Amino acid sequence: MSEVWIEEAWNNITGKIGLTSPLIGSGFPHASIDGRYDSTEPNKWTSGFWPGLLWLMYRDNGNESLRQLAEKCEMKLDTAIDEFEKLHHDVGFMWCLSSVANYKVTGNEQSRKRALKVASWLAGRFNIKGKFIRAWNGKDWGGLEENTGWAIIDCTMNLSLLFWASEVTGDPRFRHIAMEHADTVLREFLRPDGSVHHIVCFDSETGERKDALGGQGFSPQSAWARGIAWAVYGLAICYSYTKEVRYLHGSQRAAHFFLANLPEDLVPPWDFRLPELEGAPRDSSAAVIAAGGMLLLSEQLPTEYAVMYQSSAERILKSITNHYTVWDLQNEAIVMHATGSYPTGKNIDVPLIYGDYFYVEALAKLRGQTGMFW
Repeated sequence: MSEVWIEEAWNNITGKIGLTSPLIGSGFPHASIDGRYDSTEPNKWTSGFWPGLLWLMYRDNGNESLRQLAEKCEMKLDTAIDEFEKLHHDVGFMWCLSSVANYKVTGNEQSRKRALKVASWLAGRFNIKGKFIRAWNGKDWGGLEENTGWAIIDCTMNLSLLFWASEVTGDPRFRHIAMEHADTVLREFLRPDGSVHHIVCFDSETGERKDALGGQGFSPQSAWARGIAWAVYGLAICYSYTKEVRYLHGSQRAAHFFLANLPEDLVPPWDFRLPELEGAPRDSSAAVIAAGGMLLLSEQLPTEYAVMYQSSAERILKSITNHYTVWDLQNEAIVMHATGSYPTGKNIDVPLIYGDYFYVEALAKLRGQTGMFW
């Protein structure tokens, strides 16, 4: 039986999505500016989170209008598949929460085929020499410097698309690639204390590790909060599919760093190792992502170990509920005070759609809906 605050929060979520779904429609929101969500292109890495949120709600209440909007979003994503050249490493975020979610909830065969097509594309980004999935695209895409050997911690979450593809096809090659990349995360990204690098650069010809970059963190040596949250959740997913204990231990190491460094209200600054933490923007999205990962850990461990992760996640989510949520249309978003990319000045102290998604997903877990779209 859920605690009262969880049920109250869920009722508020249901009401909020009822208000915002006609406004957002089948668009692809990313950040809420001045109380209203923007709308981005289908190839944006965040384009799966709104349909994923709609699927979470449809799975709970069977509201057909929400299903129809989610399926319209999924069909719009076909333009990104057809365009092809702007696809990137984050296709797991995009199609796990649209096509895989649709297939898992409704059994839609076309959705299964879409997701398998994209999983094949993701597998094709694997660098055999360096044993990593390449991040981003060429230098002319997004204004980045030469980056054929770059990998990022965020991609740990995208591995779920490959694990799922092996499950539904019976072909182990997708899983082999996912595990090779996950092992690279353990070896090259995850530090002994549980913090992580955002970007690791390899020689794309030889596979040799060259450098680590700060990326969206303060510096190469700092501890970007959302990156650690990606490691908590992503490695927990790797363990859930493989039962390889090294992924469990990696997720736990990141979780323990995250928990040990949280401030009083349990919502982290955008980087745990800022020279000055006083007044630093928070990242509520990192909090809810990490909470979701801890709940997945709690589902897979014996009771005496599971309790700590479960209770930690609940405390984070309760704090978010009490201090970081908006339930009326003063803002179309649900969770306030996230930070997108502080070093580039993008989306600082604004709501972000993935903060909303992971908050609702975690609340659904607390209510017993433990089936993953990942």
